[in-house]
Amino acid sequence: MSDAAPTAGVFQGREHLLPVRIYYEDTDFTGLVYHANYLRYFERGRSDYLRLAGVDHTALLERPDPCAFVVTRVGLDFRKAARVDDALIVRTTYDDIRGVRLIIRQRIERGEDLIAEAEVTAACITPDGRPRRPPADLVEKLRPRLAVSSAP
Repeated sequence: MSDAAPTAGVFQGREHLLPVRIYYEDTDFTGLVYHANYLRYFERGRSDYLRLAGVDHTALLERPDPCAFVVTRVGLDFRKAARVDDALIVRTTYDDIRGVRLIIRQRIERGEDLIAEAEVTAACITPDGRPRRPPADLVEKLRPRLAVSSAP
């Protein structure tokens, strides 16, 4: 048995790439990926982007000024269907931080085929759900890969 940890993907410039394999459990009765599962793949891409950038969700909650993220908007376009055994790539960029909001663009591809794309807005919140600006040290970890230079 291997001691290898599951991959969190890789960065290529500003973009994070996460491989995703489609399993039978991901599909509906037609053999196509069930539409809601694309949201799961996008979530994995966003989470692993942060993980590789040095942002730990658990540590955010354990800070003296704890915070977390909540998705407030998803604009999602389905372009083609994915099927069992497909090898997909989830491509994620964190483009901007505007006040409490993070603006994220994502694509799921199978080779040259665009399967789905999304624009996601997430908000930084306190544990009791109030909006707050992301901590300055978190912004500094994301700043090198943002499309827009954002102030903390």
